[in-house]
Amino acid sequence: MTFTGTKNFSPAEVACKCGCGMLPEANFMQKVQMARDIVGFSLPVSSGARCPAHNQLVSETGPDGPHTTGRAIDFAVRGADALKLILALSRCGFTGIGVAQKGDKRFIHADDLPATPSRPRPHIWSY
Repeated sequence: MTFTGTKNFSPAEVACKCGCGMLPEANFMQKVQMARDIVGFSLPVSSGARCPAHNQLVSETGPDGPHTTGRAIDFAVRGADALKLILALSRCGFTGIGVAQKGDKRFIHADDLPATPSRPRPHIWSY
C-alpha cells in the first residue's frame, strides 16, 4: 500500500531527499502518526525514506541501512520532547530507537524492523 499521508505527515516531508520518490511504508507511517498523537506536539522530520544510493551518500550504514526499508524515520527533537517521544515510540511498538542529543544535529531515530543477526531488536543506541 502506497503512503498517501496521515493527519500530520505528508508524503513530501517523508520522501527520499534525492528526489527519486521513494516513500515509507504506509503501515509504518500509521505507527508514526500514533506516536505523534501520543506526544501531542509537532515532530519535524529530518529524514524519512532513503533509496540505497542516497543512503550511501548520507549514512555510514551504506546502501542497505534501516531507512532503505521504508520503515525508519528521524525526528529533529531535543530535551524533554526527545524523552517524551522515546516513551511514545516504545509504546507504539518501534523496535529500534537511536538517540543523538549533543551538538548541532540532535534527533531521534525510530524504526520497526525485525531482529536479524546483524541488527538486534528491540534495541536502543546513541550516536
